[in-house]
Amino acid sequence: MIKKLIIACLIIIGALLFHLHSRFTDKGVIVMQFASWGSESEINILKPILADFEKQNPDIKVDFMHIPQNYFQKIHLLFASNTAPDVIFLNNQYLPVYANAGLLEDLTDKFDYNQFYDKSSKAMEWNGKIYAVPRDVSNIVFFYNKDLFKKYGVKEPFKGWGLDDFQNMALNLTRLPDTFGVSFDETPLLYLPYLTTCGGWTTDDTRDYFKTDVLSRDINAKSLKFYADLRNKYHAAPKKEAISSATSAQMFLQGKLGMQISGRWLVPKYREEAKFDWDVAEFPACKRGEKSIVPMDSSGWAISKSSKHKEAAMKLVKYLSSRQSIEKFTRDGLITPARIDVAQSNVFLDNKKPKNAKAFLNAAENSVPTPVTLNYREILDNLKSRNEYLFNK
Repeated sequence: MIKKLIIACLIIIGALLFHLHSRFTDKGVIVMQFASWGSESEINILKPILADFEKQNPDIKVDFMHIPQNYFQKIHLLFASNTAPDVIFLNNQYLPVYANAGLLEDLTDKFDYNQFYDKSSKAMEWNGKIYAVPRDVSNIVFFYNKDLFKKYGVKEPFKGWGLDDFQNMALNLTRLPDTFGVSFDETPLLYLPYLTTCGGWTTDDTRDYFKTDVLSRDINAKSLKFYADLRNKYHAAPKKEAISSATSAQMFLQGKLGMQISGRWLVPKYREEAKFDWDVAEFPACKRGEKSIVPMDSSGWAISKSSKHKEAAMKLVKYLSSRQSIEKFTRDGLITPARIDVAQSNVFLDNKKPKNAKAFLNAAENSVPTPVTLNYREILDNLKSRNEYLFNK
């Protein structure tokens, strides 16, 4: 027992020594840590950007901490152990937790946010202060299989379409037992737009979620029923037994879905793997001719309040959020850039699939930043479990 304790202590001391050594090299070069999640393709974009930054700043070395799974659990532990990275990639749903605890540097006056879409910066705010520089905006659109629409003689989504138009399309595309009009996901991210487009799921709903029964509020209840009916009443969306272990993305690629609700992150995959013609459309409005309103999320770079290398960290965040860096993140279709100059350039509007790339920008313009609270993750978990029965009657 004592031997095991000694070994454990030696491991901890060794880790601490390594951590201290990682802050400065023998040559006096600053080594700062940068943490991010990301798929293999995303990391393949990021690493050359970091290498270029180091070439331009030979006095700074970036110790890149890639955390592909359980990202925020590990970030929590790093903050708790006072070993938080200098620069941290965060999203707007978790940012309030760290900002409220005083763990992030206030960046309100440190960057020129006029270069970014206003709502992307708003998404990175907490209590009126900006704590991260936005990289991208993320909102929900409909991907649709143009070949299936053509095959079954169904009119494609059009500007100003409404939920009734969408429902009719979904019904007309459905060919049971294996072809469905639209995807069905029980993740709140992918069904809350059905509520927000009709004026539901507001900031008050998230703030009062555990105080009142906000899901029974008429506007929310009607929207949830509309969504559930797609699967349970009209059979235009697949039930769990039809999905088996397949994801909505897999079913879409197999040609089994006429429409799929998702975000920009699927574009690189569909460009590479889809064997049919496809495009995207804005989420439908509550009624034809009205504006579609979907929640908008954002991700960006924050600086740890405890960082000993804030000047170097500022340099890195400015480099990561520069036009040249954001263009690299954008080229393969990975993100909808938060930088206006990149979003409105040929780098984003590149005439590749999806042809209607402006749908992402229009969605961002009409969207509302996701109404996040400190307990928002708890609310999402509760939403998911609470609606399981409704969605699977």
